[in-house]
Amino acid sequence: MSDNRVPEIKTVAAPEGIEGAGFFATSLDKVVGIARANSLWPLPFATSCCGIEFMATMGAHYDISRFGSERPSFSPRQADLLMVMGTIAKKMAPIVKQVYEQMAEPRWVLAMGACASSGGIFDSYSVLQGIDRIIPVDVYVPGCPPRPEQVLEGLMRVQELAKNESIRRRNSPEYQALLASYNIK
Repeated sequence: MSDNRVPEIKTVAAPEGIEGAGFFATSLDKVVGIARANSLWPLPFATSCCGIEFMATMGAHYDISRFGSERPSFSPRQADLLMVMGTIAKKMAPIVKQVYEQMAEPRWVLAMGACASSGGIFDSYSVLQGIDRIIPVDVYVPGCPPRPEQVLEGLMRVQELAKNESIRRRNSPEYQALLASYNIK
């Protein structure tokens, strides 16, 4: 018997700050983090059955719009979350990398399913054994295919990353070295 419970709706708490009569003061990092976390625009790069599970997540029963991600963007220049779902052939790897490079900073990557994370059951010469061989991945969602609840959990993990990330982290030498290790400028 399957468990059809929908995850609870998350409310956004105010960041730490100083309150007074008619004003609230906090750091810019915290305000920007809350705004980024609750307005992620995903770019679905779906090639297999994981794409069907993502479609179910977009539906009314699971309602991804509760998390500020109801607008899937099919243009990399307007997206900040790349959701790679399904089997990625080695011939497709340059396209996935190009899509990632066309996205504006800050950008996050979610690898959904066993195939995107590790090649899945397809241990062959033509299948990329995980997208982390070509682009950095922030969150992995396991499963073959993962349930919509798992996709929402992965999205919430990306939200936490976006919320807690410093505005200047993307300019740090560590981040630049990470991109250089993937041959990304």
